[in-house]
Amino acid sequence: MTAEPEYHPTIRDLPSNDRPRERLLQYGSSALSTAELLAIVLRVGTRDENAVQLGQRLLASFGGLAGLVRASAPELTQERGLGPAKVAQVKAALELGLRLVVDSH
Repeated sequence: MTAEPEYHPTIRDLPSNDRPRERLLQYGSSALSTAELLAIVLRVGTRDENAVQLGQRLLASFGGLAGLVRASAPELTQERGLGPAKVAQVKAALELGLRLVVDSH
């Protein structure tokens, strides 16, 4: 007897009003969780988790956005689902956020 393969819904499998990008465009960025915003930056997840789940895992593993900011690129690249391109995207987005905070003071 073989086990049935686990079902891992992709973002495309979600109803359009549950997809982070569509929700952001309809309701604004403040309507999204941090994991959903991170999912938009990540664009795709892995075979086992969609981009939102990947974002949730990263936030939990690193202790939130502050932990992601402190993490080095090599540290992040060690995470399942993150290669150099995704790490660069995440680090660039976080740096933009930091610069916005500095520029607004």
